[in-house]
Amino acid sequence: MHTAHGNLHLEIQTSRKSPVGIVRTTFRENGKMRHTQHGRITGCSLEQLKLLQLAFREQVVPIDDPQAFHILNSKEYGASYAILTIARQLGLHRVLYSHPEPWVNGALAMIVGRLIHAGSKLALCNHHPNTCLWELCGIAEPPDVDTHCYEPMDRLLQRQKAIQRNLTRRHLKDGHLVLYDITSIYFEGEYKDSELVRFGYNRDGKKGHEQIVVGLICTAQGCPVGVEVFAGNTKDETTVIDKVHEIKVDYGIEKIVFVGDRGMLTHSNIASLKDEKDLQTISALTHGEMRNLLNKQVIAMDLFDERSICEVTDPAEPMRRYCLCRNPQTAHNEHDTRKRLLKLTTDALADIAAYKRAATVETLGARVGKILAKYKVGKFIQWSIDADPDRAKSSQHRLVWSIDMDKVAEEQQFDGCYIIASDVDQDAMNTLEVVNAYKSLTFVERAFRSLKTVQLEIRPVYHKTDERIRSHVFLCMLSYYLQWHMEQRLAPLFAADGQGSERRWTFHGVIECLAQITRNRVAVNGVEFDQNSMLTPEQEEILGLLQIAM
Repeated sequence: MHTAHGNLHLEIQTSRKSPVGIVRTTFRENGKMRHTQHGRITGCSLEQLKLLQLAFREQVVPIDDPQAFHILNSKEYGASYAILTIARQLGLHRVLYSHPEPWVNGALAMIVGRLIHAGSKLALCNHHPNTCLWELCGIAEPPDVDTHCYEPMDRLLQRQKAIQRNLTRRHLKDGHLVLYDITSIYFEGEYKDSELVRFGYNRDGKKGHEQIVVGLICTAQGCPVGVEVFAGNTKDETTVIDKVHEIKVDYGIEKIVFVGDRGMLTHSNIASLKDEKDLQTISALTHGEMRNLLNKQVIAMDLFDERSICEVTDPAEPMRRYCLCRNPQTAHNEHDTRKRLLKLTTDALADIAAYKRAATVETLGARVGKILAKYKVGKFIQWSIDADPDRAKSSQHRLVWSIDMDKVAEEQQFDGCYIIASDVDQDAMNTLEVVNAYKSLTFVERAFRSLKTVQLEIRPVYHKTDERIRSHVFLCMLSYYLQWHMEQRLAPLFAADGQGSERRWTFHGVIECLAQITRNRVAVNGVEFDQNSMLTPEQEEILGLLQIAM
């Protein structure tokens, strides 16, 4: 291949559709230049061929010239590529819309980007120089927040029912469990023109803030398939009947077992749904409903056993099953919590009773009411405001109060006790299966935790119109849909992880690890090309579990 006077080199031909490298030896024979061709190199970019050309000249990175090699810039690549690949494997882009349209690319970028760069839509656009996300989604130019975010959000909201119908039919079949729960998301700022943002009962204890209420539908395994935004003053139980009809009519799932939290499937709701064909329910009873069963002698306190589950039926409602359970840890926590709240309440009442200055009945009553509302143990306190006998001729009054120990004892007997109620046939689900079905609601609670704090940070909500608020919440649900599928594939990684301080992996940690895979723009002796960073063993393991080749 080398003659005594020959020179092996690479010649690049760019006249064809794709550049081709020709490996040749050039030599002089009888005073004339001759060439011998040894082979062709195809399938490489022009930049790669130029690098090979430098390699033939032994000029790739001269040891004595470190300035010949430069990394011009680096962009996050691995997390965006991995999540977007999973979205496409799941066919999410086709669920959004059956035909490829520009708005779908923007929607995918926001859904994927929510898992990596939680924040405002404008902030996601401004990440363009630092991430390959937009480019991987088919948006090469710097994204515009109106064109690539707000317009796709509007289209996404228009498509919400169709998208949720598709997801429901993918993941729910007739007879499947349907998990449903609601939460509240508080807002900051003014929303005078909003019909959604209202004051209401905040489930996170964020008093003084307006809010929205969000209802989430999941499969028995916790896969989200539908979400709805309600006004902030919406009560839990008022959303149930419409949600059941939506699942059965709009989504075409005729036979379902609807699982809702205590207080959601009330007697009035169950009565309203009794004529609903192929509908069965699983829920928990409130303490008031448990007392009613106790008073009717349907149950007895000695039936609650922490080692086994006792099932009973009410002769007046033979189709309704009651599964009696007791959790000793919950019993301990409830006892300690009640004791602590009563101590705080009685200390505060003692301070009011010791107040020496003259006060009207209204003033003292307001102070007492504030204390009882704060600690929520007023049902155990007996109190009155009487005239002070030591100052009968003055307007001085005093607070008289005591703890109703009988009521405390009555409440204490229910510590750790709970009853799961269901009308599912015994042949279809045994006692343990009914109880476990109710406990599956923890999957919805976990979804809310990820949506609100852990990963997706649904708030602060930067949108001011109700339509954009609805679209933002729906977009976050679709992001969690991807997260849920990723967690199923990553289950072996989490299962093999340590405990406590030895724990290594969280979902957020996985995203951070993948985000360390960068795409680098490299210059070598004036030739520029893109080069991904080398994978670490951890990154290779994660990508293998996610079924992604990189």
